[in-house]
Amino acid sequence: MKVLVTGATGTVGSEVVKALLQRGADVRALTRKQPKPGTFPGAVEIALGDLTDPVSVAEALKGADKLFLLIGNVADEHTQALTAYGLAKKAGLKHVTYLSVFKADQFLEVPHFGAKYAVEEAIRLGGMPYTILRPGYFAQNERRLKAVLTGHGVYPVPAGNQGLAVVDVRDIAEVAAISLTAEGHEGKTYDLASSEMLSGPGAAATWSKVLGKKIIYGGHGDFDAFEAQLRSTGMPSWSAYDLRVMFQGYVERGLSNTEYQTTRFAALLGHQPRTYSSFAEELAKEWAAA
Repeated sequence: MKVLVTGATGTVGSEVVKALLQRGADVRALTRKQPKPGTFPGAVEIALGDLTDPVSVAEALKGADKLFLLIGNVADEHTQALTAYGLAKKAGLKHVTYLSVFKADQFLEVPHFGAKYAVEEAIRLGGMPYTILRPGYFAQNERRLKAVLTGHGVYPVPAGNQGLAVVDVRDIAEVAAISLTAEGHEGKTYDLASSEMLSGPGAAATWSKVLGKKIIYGGHGDFDAFEAQLRSTGMPSWSAYDLRVMFQGYVERGLSNTEYQTTRFAALLGHQPRTYSSFAEELAKEWAAA
């Protein structure tokens, strides 16, 4: 069985490639350019293509049996996803596992949530066997915070006080691989969140503990300033707005998960999902050793 993986060089996609190989699947990675040596294990087949180019996607799908569909946070996310899905259906693939987002239907004012929910609905109605994965906030997002945490002693993400569902991308990848290699996952939508939720003050306390220094929470009072700061880093204006609306929604309404969702996730994995604090400990050790 051969699985085509989109987004294969990214944070989630690269872990999905590993998890599929561990479960004995043949993997074809869709990449825009030839990856550097060592990016993938030798067993991975490379398909050069771009999700904005249907011809290259159709070529990449030839001979594949299943599709892991991940679309990055791009302005034309909806078009890219429906193009890949439509071509996979046309090619007669047996299954698609689509990476959406936790509570996609409850934050429709967030552009990329709205796009993902529309794609979910198209997949549900499309007639091709599917699994939809809805992950929470990625613990691995915190890798980018090394300088501000270790230098300035500030946790800068406006996570709010109500709590955000969190997931380790390695657990996302494991469930994705299971859904593509095992029976019983057709027509299912899985919420992926660990037992430990994230808040701004809670994150500051966690990082204070693992770094052995006082970390303060930067707060969440001024979203105009937050959006402007994102744009100042070179982030496209549309993306800065998207993230602003997302975090503002999190602060106002939270992104909490339930015990049922975590228990179901653990049952899929066959073990408890990794927590935010356990990843923070792992990352702090990695930074200290660097």
